[in-house]
Amino acid sequence: MPAAAVLRTRLDRARQAAAGTGLLIAPGSDLRYLLGQEGSSFERLTTLVIPADGAPALVVPKLEAPGFSAVPMSDLGVDVITWVDGDDPYLLVADRLGKPDRLAVSDFTPALHVLAIRDALPAAEQVLAGPIVRELRMRKDAAEVEALRQAGAAIDRVHARVGEWLRAGRTEAEVGADIAAAIVEEGHAAADFVIVGSGPNSASPHHSLSDRVIEAGDMVVVDIGGPVAEGYNSDSTRTYAVGEPRDADAVTTYEVLRLAQQAAVDAVRPGVTAESVDAAAREVITEAGFGEFFIHRTGHGIGLDVHEHPYIVSGNKLVLEPGMAFSIEPGIYQAGRWGARIEDIVIVTDTGVESVNQRPHELAILPG
Repeated sequence: MPAAAVLRTRLDRARQAAAGTGLLIAPGSDLRYLLGQEGSSFERLTTLVIPADGAPALVVPKLEAPGFSAVPMSDLGVDVITWVDGDDPYLLVADRLGKPDRLAVSDFTPALHVLAIRDALPAAEQVLAGPIVRELRMRKDAAEVEALRQAGAAIDRVHARVGEWLRAGRTEAEVGADIAAAIVEEGHAAADFVIVGSGPNSASPHHSLSDRVIEAGDMVVVDIGGPVAEGYNSDSTRTYAVGEPRDADAVTTYEVLRLAQQAAVDAVRPGVTAESVDAAAREVITEAGFGEFFIHRTGHGIGLDVHEHPYIVSGNKLVLEPGMAFSIEPGIYQAGRWGARIEDIVIVTDTGVESVNQRPHELAILPG
């Protein structure tokens, strides 16, 4: 858990960013960012109330309150308001907020709570809290950057071992199970996702695992990640060939992808826009004649969530600043044949870019 001084600063910044708007933060990554504890969302309301004026408060069912015992509430200046079945927690929220003209609610607050809060505060305009909180979370501090480095190094260790499990005659699911176990062995708290897309499945960017038997000559996309103890995530993709690729164009096409990924990384620095980084990768792929096969954005932000702001995509004119962290992951996907992707997590520095992933980018050709 971050130090109390760090959390208190985050709470103060959240109030300042809200600029007179009341904030309701539901359990999830936003709550973990502000209180150091994620909590759980059930049919009973748990929410952090940050009024425009006055002390913030955690409104929480009495039976759930022990889950927040490690949070130094008094040091943070956060009151704890518990309630039991039969009480109306939405009136407790309304009392704490006063009568705000505007109320920002966490993006993923269950509808049953959103509608009940609307009934309790019918005069308040409800908006999403995401645009407010993401302005804080997009710029990682030194401790967050270090956690991302640790996550990157841990997932690199897993990719370094993929040759232990990936071979012809095994199913994607079998390989995926071994990788999931290694993700934990190598320093993650859990395996959040494992993609092993072999042969034609490698052309499906969000393919997960199947019972397809891996064959000699297959291209195989391995996209894996998970959180370390601090809650910050890894996310790294490498493409492997099981023996010499069966498709004659695989090696030359993969080289286009490698150059595109490197061009995007090289484009990252303070002062450029998110969309310009996307364009750097897309230009290389398009000029080589594969533009129609690059079917997703170049990257997504990462931190306490695997996908968060900033998004590296055409149309995003956000100017990059030091501390912003995101993936660089162009891909080329030829449906029915094969696909490939290369992904690193990078962090904008004062003068350029740092990659937290250090595994080679060249096509890894494993024994067939």
